[in-house]
Amino acid sequence: MKKNKISKNWVNKQRRDVYVRQSKVDGYRARSAYKLIEIDEKFKIFKGGMCVIDIGAAPGSWSQYAAKIVKSGKIISIDLKEMESIENTIQIKGDFTDTKIKDFIKSFVKNRSDVVMSDMAINTTGIKNIDSIQTGELCKEAMIFSKDVISKKGFFISKIFMGGSFNEIVALGKKIFKEVKVFKPKSSRKDSKESFIICKNLR
Repeated sequence: MKKNKISKNWVNKQRRDVYVRQSKVDGYRARSAYKLIEIDEKFKIFKGGMCVIDIGAAPGSWSQYAAKIVKSGKIISIDLKEMESIENTIQIKGDFTDTKIKDFIKSFVKNRSDVVMSDMAINTTGIKNIDSIQTGELCKEAMIFSKDVISKKGFFISKIFMGGSFNEIVALGKKIFKEVKVFKPKSSRKDSKESFIICKNLR
């Protein structure tokens, strides 16, 4: 009964959500596209011709937005789940934390990626601190990986949860990049603990 109530609440929340409705109008696969759009408007990240790596890409709304702007560039989208194809993207189905998959991604970019972005999160347990720490581990892994593939003036963008590992992630960001900012877009739900870390310019 409780599960039914939760899923009913979720359905009602989705119906009322302006970003869910807007995503249908704009042709995005998920409302999360608007988080990336707000990040881009604030930090001026995407330009034509860029090489972008999208980690944890499914269902693909971040790749969809990036593809509209980088056009003649290259987008590599990685996820455990199968995704519908997106024009101008290379899709890799696999576990990003697997060394073979990381090496496979590296073979496409040859150390010249302009943006590494990650909207990865674990399947939540409902215990906020555990969810925050486990998602934080994914963020750290993506950040360390970005050091090997990103250009000197490149950007790293990742979902980050307020909680146990927040300060550790910000400290790691400052060790690898010259500029580190944390930003919560308006399109991120008020009751969500998520923010995004935006790092720029490798040290």
